[in-house]
Amino acid sequence: MVTVLSKTGAQVIVDRLLCEGVSFAFGLCGHGNIGLLNALYDVQGQIHTVSVHHEQAAGHMADAYWRVAHRPAVTFTSCGPGSTNIPVAVASAMMDSSALLAITANIPSVQFNRGAFQETYRHYQADFPSVLRPYVKRSFQPTRPDQLPLVMRQAFLEMLGGRPGPVQVDVPLDLFAETVDVGGERPQAVGDSVRIRSAAEAGRLQAALETLLGAAHPVILAGGGAVLSEAEADVRTLAERLGVPVVSTPLASGVLPADHPLYFGNVGRNGTFAANEATRHADVILALGVRFDDRMSSSWIPGYTFEIPPTKLIQVDIDPSEIGRNYPVAVGVLGDARTVVRQFAAELERRQQPRAGHAQWVKRLEAARQVWENDRAPLTKTEGLPLHPERVVATLSRALPDNALVLSDVGVHHNWLVQRLRVRGPRSFLQSWGFGSMCFAVCGVLGAKLAAPDRPAVAVCGDGGFLMAAHSVATAVEYDIPAIWVVWNNCGYASIYDLQVGAFGPRELATRFRKQRTGEPVSADFAALAQAMGADGYRVTGPGDLDGALAAALAANRPAVIDVPVRSDERPVPTGGWVLPPLRPFAPAYRPTPG
Repeated sequence: MVTVLSKTGAQVIVDRLLCEGVSFAFGLCGHGNIGLLNALYDVQGQIHTVSVHHEQAAGHMADAYWRVAHRPAVTFTSCGPGSTNIPVAVASAMMDSSALLAITANIPSVQFNRGAFQETYRHYQADFPSVLRPYVKRSFQPTRPDQLPLVMRQAFLEMLGGRPGPVQVDVPLDLFAETVDVGGERPQAVGDSVRIRSAAEAGRLQAALETLLGAAHPVILAGGGAVLSEAEADVRTLAERLGVPVVSTPLASGVLPADHPLYFGNVGRNGTFAANEATRHADVILALGVRFDDRMSSSWIPGYTFEIPPTKLIQVDIDPSEIGRNYPVAVGVLGDARTVVRQFAAELERRQQPRAGHAQWVKRLEAARQVWENDRAPLTKTEGLPLHPERVVATLSRALPDNALVLSDVGVHHNWLVQRLRVRGPRSFLQSWGFGSMCFAVCGVLGAKLAAPDRPAVAVCGDGGFLMAAHSVATAVEYDIPAIWVVWNNCGYASIYDLQVGAFGPRELATRFRKQRTGEPVSADFAALAQAMGADGYRVTGPGDLDGALAAALAANRPAVIDVPVRSDERPVPTGGWVLPPLRPFAPAYRPTPG
């Protein structure tokens, strides 16, 4: 005999979260979601609810949590403005293939299309799903509580299947409280069953391998898809067996440790000189989970980062729409990155392929790396305040533990970190790449720390981004989350200022923080701000102070903010290029010193 129980819609939702192993719910209360909070109250020992001070923070926390743990978290927001505050974070997750479940509350279904309080109804009743639709894999809007079991199961199938991404379940207020008859057993999890490791078709695999083995100057280019697939160890094994150099997109930073002799860093506008040298002079590129967007491709300008063709491209991706989107392929391979790389390895074993090597090619790239490092090294010891950006990044690279999680917010500091930070392992350097959302790191550092409580978590953020979401420090204090914020304080939106003056000359407007009457730079006392919220605060007042501040913050194991004055007149050296039509291209500026 089947046991039948009567449960509220909110309990049905929570049952699905429990069976899928969801450990965290991030969000902000409102009249629309109090029914869900009532159900979460009963499972506090299994699902930890974290209340934030702005809904965008909840989305960035869930996004960062996924990037570290590869397990989804859930967000909860209320009707109207509550849910309208979360699209920026959801879009950031979508653009970087990060899974999260956004539960948005809506008005009671019996009030649809009546213009009730906070209803979006001008074009369609209770139309909030239209707000998020471009930024999620799927929107669901059940209108009866008996639809919730199926909707929740399908939401997890969609979120985790294939290329992961965010999914929205928009729930009218009454569905949280109304009851539905369900089976007495907890639903069966779908999470693991949908993470299908699709393999390459045999003919495509053979063609790709023959092309790779026939190359004189091959390069493995690891992208975000390789990290999502957790293919790092397999990429390293393949590279070492074939003696092939490896470069990465910024989302795949750390696919090999920074000190690995075959790893040459990130490609693109602010990649390393050696990485761009590798891809622009390669005869074959094996791309694993790479979108070839404009910033990592130097806006597709031939010869800046890529020259495809004549370079032959082997593109492996789980999403067929990405294969050949921006460059023609010599061989396109549809499949999961880790599975395909393992297929390569198995085929090499079957053939008893001798261990290959490209010593001269690797030596050429190593020479490029050494020239670049020799040019940049003196700047890491620059004296004076504000600090030189090279010194800041060098200090972070040296002073942070090997297992540290570093999250970069969006701003000029992001370019410096992409180019110069020594990333020692996979999923250790997190960033909003595709959507470029300011506040990703300011808020997301909390989710990253909760995903890996035994690892230090450090957000590097500009003063502009930090001021947008400083409330995250209060959340850290409230929930005893020992995150660290390093505020790159240069008194303005420096990356946009640089573009502004680069395109139009010295005609600055709205990109610097200044007193309008005197033109004097304006900055907050971020250390004092942190202390006012109950966190530790440090101010760097000398060129050597950052080491000590980081050491003290790490040792205290408390929420902490480090205010670092950084020079705004120093710009990252582009080793690739970028173009914003019709403005002139920003061409590669780095040229090695002769000899």
